[in-house]
Amino acid sequence: MSRRLVNVTLDNLDDLPRRCRRCVFWELDPVSGERAQQSGDPALEKEAWVSSVLLEWGSCGKIVYVDGVPAGFVLYAPPAYVPRSVAFPTSPVSSDAVLLMTAHIVPEFAGGGLGRMLVQGVAKDLTRRGVRAIEAFGDLKWEEPGCLLPAEYLLAVGFKTVRPHLRYPRLRLELKTALSWREDVEVALERLLGSMSPERALRPV
Repeated sequence: MSRRLVNVTLDNLDDLPRRCRRCVFWELDPVSGERAQQSGDPALEKEAWVSSVLLEWGSCGKIVYVDGVPAGFVLYAPPAYVPRSVAFPTSPVSSDAVLLMTAHIVPEFAGGGLGRMLVQGVAKDLTRRGVRAIEAFGDLKWEEPGCLLPAEYLLAVGFKTVRPHLRYPRLRLELKTALSWREDVEVALERLLGSMSPERALRPV
């Protein structure tokens, strides 16, 4: 079984699951997002957002392929490019961090460590670009797939709470920590994630 991690581009954007391809929860502010979903073209809005971020900032996502089949993805960007981020009670994201927006693992590939592979890929990419940390808004009351990641999953892959909240804590992963995991720690984490199957949770609306 071969695994390949590549950057999100306009050429492979359609490899995102259709529901995620048309979701603009993070890419637009709440009012514009609602308007796009009801009467606009959210897929076009998503493409425009990716194009803009690629031109102005660079890579903003990863897709993992298993034997040539798209099996999951992650999107991330500086908070200035993510209008929805300011709507959270635990905002703003720290000035030295990039926001991990959302991630998704195709159900058939859940439990295989792809979630950790995506986080590691993001960490390596951002470290090369001089970014110090990744932050994310977790959901402590996560019950079903949505655009937010379960706080439990983020904590399992190394994030720490930097601003507590009863529902939406802001969590942070120092990139030097993400890249310095020893092999035995990765094996332990793989076992933990395998028993929890957190990848099943990474399904945005």
